[in-house]
Amino acid sequence: MTRWVPTKKEKYGVAIYNYDPRGEPELCLQVGDTVHILEKLEGWYRGYTLRNKSQKGIFPASYIHLKEATVEGSGQQEIIIPADLPLVQELGATLREWAQIWHKLYVTNKLPLFRSVQQMAYSLIEFRSQIVSGTLPKDDLVELRKKVTAKIDYGNRILGLDLVVRDEAGNTLDPDQTSTINLFRAHETASRSVDDRIQEEKTRLQNLEMRRQTLFSTVHTYSLLMNLKNFVCNIGEDAELLMSLYDPDQSEFISENFLVCWDSMGMPKEIEKLNNLPALFTDLSSSDLMRQRLFLVCQIIRVGSMELKEGKKHTGGLRRPFGVAVMDISDVAHGKTDDEDKQHFIPFQQIAMETYIRQRQLIMSPLIPSRVIGENEPLTAVFNKVIATREVNHKGQGLFVTLKLLPGDLAQVRKDYPHFVDRSTAIVRKMGFPEIILPGNVRNDIYVTLLQGEFDRGKKKTPKNVEVILSVHNDEGCAVEKAIFPGAGYDGITEYKSVIYYQVKQPCWNETVKVTIPIEDVCRCHLRVMFRHRSSQDSRDKSEKPFGMAFVRLMRGDGTTLRDDKHDLIVYKVDVKKADDAKVYLTLPGTYAEVEEKERHAGKPFHHSGAIPVTKDSFQMATLTCSTKLTQNVDLLGLLNWRSNPNGLDQILQRLMEVEGGEIVKFLQDTLDALFNIMMETSEKDTYDTLVFNALVFIITLIGDIKFQHFNPVLETYISKHFSATLAYMKLTKVLNYYVGHAEDPNLTQRLYAALKALKYLFRFIVQSRVLYLRFYGNSEDGDAFFNSIRMLFLSFNHLMDRPLDEGVKIKGGILKYLPSITNDIQSVFDPVELSVLLAKFIESIPDSQFVRQKLGCMCKIVESDLFRQPDCRDVLLPLVTDQLSGQLDDYSCRPDYEACVQLLSTVLDKLDRNDVGPTRGHVQLLMERLLRRINRTVINMDRSSPFIVSDLLL
Repeated sequence: MTRWVPTKKEKYGVAIYNYDPRGEPELCLQVGDTVHILEKLEGWYRGYTLRNKSQKGIFPASYIHLKEATVEGSGQQEIIIPADLPLVQELGATLREWAQIWHKLYVTNKLPLFRSVQQMAYSLIEFRSQIVSGTLPKDDLVELRKKVTAKIDYGNRILGLDLVVRDEAGNTLDPDQTSTINLFRAHETASRSVDDRIQEEKTRLQNLEMRRQTLFSTVHTYSLLMNLKNFVCNIGEDAELLMSLYDPDQSEFISENFLVCWDSMGMPKEIEKLNNLPALFTDLSSSDLMRQRLFLVCQIIRVGSMELKEGKKHTGGLRRPFGVAVMDISDVAHGKTDDEDKQHFIPFQQIAMETYIRQRQLIMSPLIPSRVIGENEPLTAVFNKVIATREVNHKGQGLFVTLKLLPGDLAQVRKDYPHFVDRSTAIVRKMGFPEIILPGNVRNDIYVTLLQGEFDRGKKKTPKNVEVILSVHNDEGCAVEKAIFPGAGYDGITEYKSVIYYQVKQPCWNETVKVTIPIEDVCRCHLRVMFRHRSSQDSRDKSEKPFGMAFVRLMRGDGTTLRDDKHDLIVYKVDVKKADDAKVYLTLPGTYAEVEEKERHAGKPFHHSGAIPVTKDSFQMATLTCSTKLTQNVDLLGLLNWRSNPNGLDQILQRLMEVEGGEIVKFLQDTLDALFNIMMETSEKDTYDTLVFNALVFIITLIGDIKFQHFNPVLETYISKHFSATLAYMKLTKVLNYYVGHAEDPNLTQRLYAALKALKYLFRFIVQSRVLYLRFYGNSEDGDAFFNSIRMLFLSFNHLMDRPLDEGVKIKGGILKYLPSITNDIQSVFDPVELSVLLAKFIESIPDSQFVRQKLGCMCKIVESDLFRQPDCRDVLLPLVTDQLSGQLDDYSCRPDYEACVQLLSTVLDKLDRNDVGPTRGHVQLLMERLLRRINRTVINMDRSSPFIVSDLLL
């Protein structure tokens, strides 16, 4: 009969998993509990936790990480003295004390302090890891000791705990060996130091918050610079590190992978990059960074044999899952942490092989920790489990990185931070678009994710070890060379081989690669997937041939790109010669969605031709297209490819205004180019002018929407640098004149109001087109046609404003609101003095009693324009202002709008006082003096119940 045996060496340990007792003799354990072990028996220990020495019980040995310790005394009088450094012991004690307080803060909903304690605890855990690793030089250890003690003292103070009194080296003072006076002085010094630290922390947080608010309010695109300094892990074989940004709440990857290859000696394969492997995660928007949680995650892939301890006769070069590492970078992303020199340690969590787990299940299933991560678990589930676990038994293994958030896109960062980003920096793109896509920024990336599959084992007793081989082929079946990029930092490859899961019927890969091919070749290419069984025995593996094949076209039948979605591919057999002939298999459906579509059109079930047999296997992949040239919207595609269907232009232009705004702004330059190409290439007739005008107004209005207003600089850039339609001004002014001239037509009211809202950018296009025309043709080609069109437009405005009040109120208000926005632009191609006269006549055409506030506001914007700076123009505008103000102040038949009058007068006086405004001529000064005298009379006669208006007028 077996007996409990007193332990000799196994005396002291730490619980690495929670253990819930199932009976009275078992002991409850929480992660981090230190235990004193008294006896052992067949995988179990008996003892007690140091936090509750009175309660003894048994617990699983597999839940305990043993630590070195010395024992004094014997029997019931045993005293355990850990072999850790005193500072490490203090760190452990502090963390345990803080953990209890941390739990209470969460229960009492004191979340700000809860998060502060959490952050401090993580810092102490990281410091402890660095100390126990034993790799720090003596000088660094001394410096780290100061950081640790300062952090502990700071945390104890804000938690209201006792202050630990130390000497200059950071060691705790022994009250039995230190005089009372020295203890008092040390306490006073320590207290003052902590107070200073608290004040510094407050100032730092305030500065960071101000900087963060300023940063996120002015910048739309960001980049995150990460530098991989080292990877400490004893693998013994080559490895691949795949690092990316991950949102655990959405279980989605934000960026593509940054790939680093590590050799079997524990060094990067590019040895010249030792301790310096930088990567820049680009195109991040403020919404990306302000996610509730953002993690930097790393998947470690072992490249070697099926099992780690297999010999040379076994198959090599197999990609096998080995481990993961995760780090919460939310504070860095939110701008709360900004220290590019600080090295962050990301602990490594090894993935248990399925053979190990099965053995453990057979031997001692109740003792397997619930947080053991198996190699066959989906990648997102693995990351989520490690993120939830937090505490990782890394044994000093992991990654060392530095992080810094940089404002700006790739071009801006390279310009502003050349000392951070150079040619050796890997550029890691976001799997999606930035908030702003500037004209000229061309991108054509298709992200392919190998999701999951289910494979029939056939005659085998166990499931297959399936390897997925992805490649890109053209219509002739030729492979496209180096079109697949497994990760940023490495050149393209022709074939991508997936990770292999051992004997799994339904493997989940979740591996993402980037496919990049020339835009003009996309329509002729497809993705081909081959499935092969890999044997651990090299001799048997060589005889294995692909058993299945699947494919999917990158371009759909209607010319749009493959949808951003999951795709269920049909798996065909490969034991027929025809399966390798693209001309044969491309006649077949590639996905089950294609089969359903054919059945819908045919109205009957689809029958497989039998050219290549279909297997019972299934495979699923996902695609995401990030392209400024390829669209998934058939209506937008119709516009971009309008030359292929010129007879359908009417419908194409109508359907454009039904396209979702996000799709249009991605292709803004190409969309505008297409509209103006239609206008230019049909310049001899006006068939499509109105439709193009309406489409242009739709796009300008779309960008004016708050959702897309950050694209205003993109539109400005297009007009100034990419717009080239020299005859567009004639057609745009013609349509605009027609709309204003027929404002009484109820069918045009809404279109006219939309055009007025877009008037500023319509005239930007008109003016730029006129500038280009004059540059190319000179002044004499079109005579006065352009000037007459502008005069006619103002004449139509005047006629419209002079109508009875109840007609076109909305249109009249729109004209007053938006007309001043064109003055600065149009004066560059139109005589400024005549323009001032046209504006004056426009204001005079408005009846005195109508739209008083809107009219004065319109005049205020005219005064603020560049016209008012020019003396000849001011000679026209100032008499208008004085006359209108005098009329307002003298009209006692209705209550004048004093506030609007004050605003206009103060704007005039402010502009006249500017240094860049020339002297005002004599007769205009007389007008101003006359106006001021009228103001004095107005003040005398005004109702004294309006003291603020009176004081404003007097000032």
